[in-house]
Amino acid sequence: MNTSSSIYNEIENNAKQGKKSIAVLIDPDKHNQRELTDLIQQYENLPFDYYFIGGSLLYTNRFESTVKTIKENSKKPCIIFPGSFEQVSQYADALLLLSLISGRNPEYLIGNHVLAAPKLKKSNLEVISTGYLLIESGKLTTASYISHTIPIPYNKPEIAVTTAYAGYLIGMKAMYLDGGSGAEFPVPTSIIKAVKQEVPVPLIVGGGIKSDKDIAKAFNAGADIVVIGNALEENPDLLKELTEKNNIKYV
Repeated sequence: MNTSSSIYNEIENNAKQGKKSIAVLIDPDKHNQRELTDLIQQYENLPFDYYFIGGSLLYTNRFESTVKTIKENSKKPCIIFPGSFEQVSQYADALLLLSLISGRNPEYLIGNHVLAAPKLKKSNLEVISTGYLLIESGKLTTASYISHTIPIPYNKPEIAVTTAYAGYLIGMKAMYLDGGSGAEFPVPTSIIKAVKQEVPVPLIVGGGIKSDKDIAKAFNAGADIVVIGNALEENPDLLKELTEKNNIKYV
C-alpha cells in the first residue's frame, strides 16, 4: 500500500482554500475498450479533475481493463470508487476505502475491507478512508438494493450530520454523500450545507446530478468535489456551460 497521501493532500488543500473539483464517474459495464478509449480522448480537455471508476454491481470483467485504458489515455488521476472488495487495480492512483456508515450492514462497514486488505497491502494504491452515506433520492437505487441498507431521509439533515461526524471521529478522512446511480433528484442542499458546516473533512457529493445548475447548487452548498456520470455523456457541453454561467472557482 502506498503510504503517501499526495492525492488526498491535494483534495484536502483544495477544500481548505475553497477550490472546487469535479470527478467523472466511469461504470466499467457501460463501454467496451474501443468505446472507452474514444470517450476518454473526448473528455481529456474538459475542465474536470479526477476519474472515479466503479459500480455497485458489475456484470462484466472489464474493471481492470477499464482502469488501465483510462490511465493509458488520460493524465487525470484515476481513483477507484469500489462497489466490492474485488474492485481493486494496481493501475489506479488511489482508492476510496468506502465504509457505508449510513447503513448497518457489516459487509459494507468492515467485511469487504477485510477481504480487500491483502491486495491493498501489496499494491501501490493510495488508500483514502471515506465515510459513505446514501441519501434518499426519490427511488430505490442499485446501491441501496445491493447493500441491503436504507438511505438517510432527504429531509433529515441532522441524521446525516451525526452519522458523518461519527465517521469523522472514527478517523475517516473524507465524506461522500450519494443519491445513488439513477437518482431522481440530487442530494438536497440542506444536507450538503449541514454536513459541511459540522464535519471538518473534504466533502464529495454525487448522484442525480443532471445539469450545470445541479453542480453549482452542490458547490454553493459546500461540496468540495461533485461527481457526475451519465449527465456528461448525454450533454458533453455540460462542464463548459457550468464555467460560463456560474462563478465557480476551479482547481
